[in-house]
Amino acid sequence: MTATSTGHRIFTTTVGSVYPLYLAKLERKGRTQAELDAVITWLTGYDDVELQRQLATDTTFAEFFAAARINPNAALITGVVCGVRVEAIEDPLMQQIRYLDKLVDELAKGKALEKVLRA
Repeated sequence: MTATSTGHRIFTTTVGSVYPLYLAKLERKGRTQAELDAVITWLTGYDDVELQRQLATDTTFAEFFAAARINPNAALITGVVCGVRVEAIEDPLMQQIRYLDKLVDELAKGKALEKVLRA
């Protein structure tokens, strides 16, 4: 991952360009778009309409998470993504992006949606 003058490249990547990659990963594992959307709305506080609007525009990850209302239980998300423990990431934006990655990974590995959502 390449750094830019304002941070990592992922910060300026559009959410709408990554969403189909998340969806393809999950569909290969027998999961659904509804489950992906449930994970995203749980983490960000967006409702379905807000989420679809964010995906339809060129919203970057930085803008997406800046406008989000992060679930207070997000701190319960632990584990490793890309070799890094998500709970140890110091940059708040990068941590939020990795939270999303971790939730998608957990779904892909077959974990029950209720457990993924820390219910």
